[in-house]
Amino acid sequence: MRTHVLARTIGFATVAAAVGALTLASNVDASQPVTQTLNPPPPSFVVCQAVGSGTICDGSRTLQHGPIDVADEGAPAFACGSGSSAFHILDTAMVDQHVVRYYDRNGNLTRRVIHELWRSAQLSNSLTGTALPYKQSDTISDDLAVPGDFDTSTETIAGNGAIVTVPQEGAIFIQAGRNVFSPDGSLDFRAGPDAAIDYFVDGDTSVWQPVCAALGAN
Repeated sequence: MRTHVLARTIGFATVAAAVGALTLASNVDASQPVTQTLNPPPPSFVVCQAVGSGTICDGSRTLQHGPIDVADEGAPAFACGSGSSAFHILDTAMVDQHVVRYYDRNGNLTRRVIHELWRSAQLSNSLTGTALPYKQSDTISDDLAVPGDFDTSTETIAGNGAIVTVPQEGAIFIQAGRNVFSPDGSLDFRAGPDAAIDYFVDGDTSVWQPVCAALGAN
C-alpha cells in the first residue's frame, strides 16, 4: 500500500522502498542528448532528452513487492483473530511503473508522474496461506514548488488505489478516488472511498476486519 508522503503508502505497498528486479524500457527518442546536470539526478532506468522547455526523462520498470506484513508499512500494528490462530495479513504484488520526470531549463526537477499497474497482487493469511486477490492502478504526481527540491512537493494520488473483492460479497476493501498531500505530509484533500487512508493516515484498523474475516479470522 502506498501514501508517498507519510512512508509514501496508498495502495498496499511502499514501492519507493521496494528492492526488486527491474525490467527496463523506454519510449523516449534520445536524439537530443542532455548535456547539463539534472537536479535531482534521474534514476538509471529512464532515458532523458532535451526539449524546448528543458528536459524530459521517461522510462519503465517492474518491481517485486513483498510478501510484507501490511502492518509494517507505516501504520498501527494489528493482527487478525486471536489466540493461537491469530495471523497477519501479507501483501505481495508485481508493480509495473512508467515514470516521467520534467526538468526546467536550469536542470531542476519541476514535476514527476508515476503510472502504476499492480499485477498478481494478493493479500494472504500468514499462517494458512489463504489468499485474496486485489486490483490496483494509480497515478502519482509530484509538483515541486521549488524546482529541484522534493521537500516542497505536493503529491496527488488518483485512481483505483486498491480494491479487494470476495465472491458473493463484492468489494470488502476499497481505496479509490483522489488524495492530495502537502509538502509536510499532511492530507489536504480526499475524495472517494478511502479505506487505505483511514488506516494509514487515521490509524483505523477496523477497515481490515472484512479482509480478516475473508482470510479465515476466528
